[in-house]
Amino acid sequence: MNADLHCHSTVSDGQLAPAVVAHRAHAGGVTLWALTDHDELGGQHEARDAAAGLGMQYLPGVEISVTWASRTVHIVGLNVDPDCAVLAEGLARTRNGRAARAEAMGEQLAAIGIDGACEGAMRYVSNPDLISRTHFARYLVESGRAASTQDAFARYLGEGKPGYVAHRWAKLSDALAWIRAAGGEAVVAHPGRYHYSPLEFDAFFGEFIDLGGKAIEVVTGSHTPDQYVEYANVARRHGFEASRGSDFHAPGVDAVEPGSLPPLPADLKPVWERWL
Repeated sequence: MNADLHCHSTVSDGQLAPAVVAHRAHAGGVTLWALTDHDELGGQHEARDAAAGLGMQYLPGVEISVTWASRTVHIVGLNVDPDCAVLAEGLARTRNGRAARAEAMGEQLAAIGIDGACEGAMRYVSNPDLISRTHFARYLVESGRAASTQDAFARYLGEGKPGYVAHRWAKLSDALAWIRAAGGEAVVAHPGRYHYSPLEFDAFFGEFIDLGGKAIEVVTGSHTPDQYVEYANVARRHGFEASRGSDFHAPGVDAVEPGSLPPLPADLKPVWERWL
């Protein structure tokens, strides 16, 4: 099973429409696919229909922004009902405040001599309610201030950098409750990206389990090969099911294309087994 259960489209911060991402996944050999836009379900029906037309199995998904211990964590909900009112209302509340944060980011970047960043970022946004740091990163690359989106985050947009503005997202308990109400399963997205201490990680995973969480991403485009091994061991230690996804946003931007990741370790239980 070539599963890619983490991709983005123009509905959030990707650069391709949902149906185009479906075709790219299919071309990469994906047989089980999920579109998981940030805090938004608007592309689900287009993605599902495109996947069906290509003969791919499809799991509706979403990536929810969560604040835990004053830092941002992403929780993917898989096999959710995209028409669930509880989930849709929760995501709408989570999206509130992005515009104000973007304005503050623009002001902070202007203070170090980068003018027009908010306006520049908006050129990449199809849904103004979902303007994100990724859109700012694209502007910084286009304007010659950064060599790549990764460089933009490292120099300007990451925590502690000049353009970083903290935002209070959903609570972990709320995100898991919304996913559960929609009939889905919660997955910790790319845990290797979060700068928690070992004690903080143990506390986070403990709370996630207490709230009904059962899975983490192990093989993902946001992990290094060493982190594939590290988080496979985390999955074994906590008894987590494992997920796999490219975290694809755009061609030429992400190092990993849909379908191109190595398989999960054979001894881990794939999260998708419960639905197939």
